[in-house]
Amino acid sequence: MSNQKIKLALWGIGRAGWNMHRTELECFKDMFEIVGGYDIIPERMTKLQELYPECKSYPSADAMLADPEIEVVAVTVRSKDHVDFDIRVLEAGKVCVAEKPVALNYADALRLKAAADRFPGKLFCRHNRRFETCFHHVQEIIASGVLGDVYEIKLSRHNYNRRTDWQVFKDEGGGILNNWGPHLIDHALRFINAPLESVWSDMKQIAAMGDAEDHVKAVLRGTNGVTVDIEISGGVALPAPVYAVYGTRGSLVSVNEKTIQLKYLDMEKTEPPEPASHETQELPGTYAGRSPMTWIEKTIDTAPASGVKITDFYRYVYEAVRENKPYPISIDEAVEVVRVSDIIRAGGMK
Repeated sequence: MSNQKIKLALWGIGRAGWNMHRTELECFKDMFEIVGGYDIIPERMTKLQELYPECKSYPSADAMLADPEIEVVAVTVRSKDHVDFDIRVLEAGKVCVAEKPVALNYADALRLKAAADRFPGKLFCRHNRRFETCFHHVQEIIASGVLGDVYEIKLSRHNYNRRTDWQVFKDEGGGILNNWGPHLIDHALRFINAPLESVWSDMKQIAAMGDAEDHVKAVLRGTNGVTVDIEISGGVALPAPVYAVYGTRGSLVSVNEKTIQLKYLDMEKTEPPEPASHETQELPGTYAGRSPMTWIEKTIDTAPASGVKITDFYRYVYEAVRENKPYPISIDEAVEVVRVSDIIRAGGMK
């Protein structure tokens, strides 16, 4: 049973369904078979069948959900329909792949959680950037202790884009907070790894058309004192580094996720600092301590020991469905991301 392919259908054959889910599933042809698809635009079902001749198209979503051959349905429709369609999949007895944002507000996220609790092991939230290669490598470096105690992290995703599609409209669930926000909020909560003490936020519309925000700034502080500064923008022409991590013994920066630049103290060669003093120093004087510090500086290729990469999402789904392995992202974690999104949208909390 464990090597049996999972038969999957795409509910929505647009940008996410065609460009993302379908192409990722191509990496796991020994695990998944796309056997069906439904879209309100018939030509898209025809296009899917041209690529997968054995794939079925359906006259309605209900007809697809009633097909006993289908085991998993990936819901890849517009954001405003995610929760309702995810629940329909679960109630039809199927396994559901829930695209982000899993909900547009905390109340709807709790509705989805209630449905997931009724159908345990059937909902898989696609926070696929939990499996980003650079994210994992940064986590490994932090865990190694070479940076000391990490006290601040900056996460940035910048471009300049005069976007015009449905993602720029609030009534469609658009805006950059719902688009990129779930990924970086999830990362931030993993880095903080403690309850939130405060959230500060600001949102603007800079370059995109429509009425939804395309620039979000949020600063999350945990009860452990760790701060994560998130900046997501479609209105920044010169991007900041994707990752910047500050610790008591050093720092790291990744400009493009392909390499990681490190500078940290060599503790075997660095002497303990001398104590501070109120005394007036002898001329010429200096503000810095005199204990010598030895630094290690290097740039390394991004290659975590875990070997994890962002396209691994469907491998984790397969292992959970066929091999009963724990899925790395819980519904509670996904719901917390939505709760924090609501806080950011409201201007923060103190």
